[in-house]
Amino acid sequence: MESLTVGQAAARTGWSPRMLRYLERAGLVIPSRSPSGYRQYGLLELNQLRSLNELRRRFGVGIDELAFTVRLQHEPALQAALDWEQRKHERLLVA
Repeated sequence: MESLTVGQAAARTGWSPRMLRYLERAGLVIPSRSPSGYRQYGLLELNQLRSLNELRRRFGVGIDELAFTVRLQHEPALQAALDWEQRKHERLLVA
């Protein structure tokens, strides 16, 4: 499959070009880049976009929630802080 521009990928998936750029910044769908810096969407990225749409529809989750999940997976300090907060609240509930 030939790679698609951001506009072509948007037209095929129902996302707007602006949303595709947001999804990239959030770390959810990261297209490759041409030597001149243009985004190139291939089959992998198109499938990821379709899957994101399905997750949103099926489970009612927002893009911000999905982006936070990605951050938790890639930022150990954020995960550690969340774990600490959970343990703190558990201790408060027991007291």
